[in-house]
Amino acid sequence: MAHRITLIPGDGIGPEVSAAVVRIIEAAGVVVEWEEHHAGVRAVEQSGSTLPQALLDSVTANRVALKGPVTTPVGEGFTSVNVGLRKALDLYANLRPVSNLPGVPSRFQGVDMVIVRENTEDLYAGLENEIVPGVVAGLKIITATASERIARFAFRHAVDNGRRKITAIHKANIMKQADGLFLRSARMVAKEFPDVKYDEKIVDNACMQLVMRPEQFDVLLLPNLYGDIVSDLGAGLVGGLGVVPGANLGERSAVFEAVHGSAPDIAGLDVANPTALLLSALMMLRHIGERTPADVIFGAVSRVLAAGATLTRDLGGTASTTQYTDAVVGEIHAHRS
Repeated sequence: MAHRITLIPGDGIGPEVSAAVVRIIEAAGVVVEWEEHHAGVRAVEQSGSTLPQALLDSVTANRVALKGPVTTPVGEGFTSVNVGLRKALDLYANLRPVSNLPGVPSRFQGVDMVIVRENTEDLYAGLENEIVPGVVAGLKIITATASERIARFAFRHAVDNGRRKITAIHKANIMKQADGLFLRSARMVAKEFPDVKYDEKIVDNACMQLVMRPEQFDVLLLPNLYGDIVSDLGAGLVGGLGVVPGANLGERSAVFEAVHGSAPDIAGLDVANPTALLLSALMMLRHIGERTPADVIFGAVSRVLAAGATLTRDLGGTASTTQYTDAVVGEIHAHRS
């Protein structure tokens, strides 16, 4: 069966890691018709828009996309393409599994958790204005509808994947109305799932606990801003953003993406690590029903990482992107032969 999937290569190292992942998926025998569209800097150069309508139409039609990293200017320039894409397609759930990989050095072992982040509101609603010179206000938007929806997503994900506990992360001791609403929504949904343990932690305490005893966490449920911060913290527990996947999920579409930056300083040098985008692609393959090839690829990646002979430089090795990809493809072929 052929799958038609939108491919958004991204900026910087995006095209390189995207090409590596496409090659690995093909080696595993998955037939994909890739429909390539651009976003961000390259899209501006081609069409004058960071998020062209043709790209949105493609994802809407195909229902699935794989996306490389896209540059977001800091403090100036165009607004985040990632946020715009999530809003335009109502990709309300950000799913970030965090677990150790063999051979990847990290400060902790035995980490196995999932971060579920609300993806459409909170401070990321982008409602900012300068009241008077030198004074800027930003609105934190929390709604019962979005909070209940993401809570229900988290509990269903827990049930479907054998997870046993959900921890809601908040700052309701200070933001009693906004974060209070988020908590009330989560508590209400929790009553629908009596077999899943539910607890709560204030976000600052949760961060401390994560860097002391991360093994205590299973599924973390967070509003948008806390989720963005804590998911990167979680990545740091297991080796960094280069080895963790990400997905943005909605009722009608799903976009799977690497969550690291576009690293323009190493673009074109054939040294980037494609693991994060590859692991995101494995989430995508499972999403479209290609579980066996996803398992084959994961086994191949695990063996390459565990062997330690062909690691990219961010993991302490000297291998190029091409050499690492060759090694993974070689393991796939060895497994299939």
